[in-house]
Amino acid sequence: MPPRGVKKGTRRARQYEHIKDSATERGVSADRAEEIAARTVNKERARSGEARTASRSSTRDISSGRRGGLRSGTTRSKGQTKEQLYNQAKRLNVKGRSRMNKRQLLAAVNRKK
Repeated sequence: MPPRGVKKGTRRARQYEHIKDSATERGVSADRAEEIAARTVNKERARSGEARTASRSSTRDISSGRRGGLRSGTTRSKGQTKEQLYNQAKRLNVKGRSRMNKRQLLAAVNRKK
């Protein structure tokens, strides 16, 4: 079932089904495939202005379709972006987070968990 706000038969509904089917074919569980598809469709809706609200990371990050290919196979560190780590540190009330680089934020967040 596509995310709320996505009407049946629309491009986003077809995109949702395609992503869900692809994930299932790769061996992902049905629940996880639905979650991946819904998150991807919601992010694309936010990027194109179709959604009512959009997070900063949804609108400023590269598109979901390109990110997987671009971030795989590199030697640089993977995982969350610095902005995502900063927001997580903020939720965990990490002191001095504004002066930290990505590696320091990651270590601080891991210590607080």
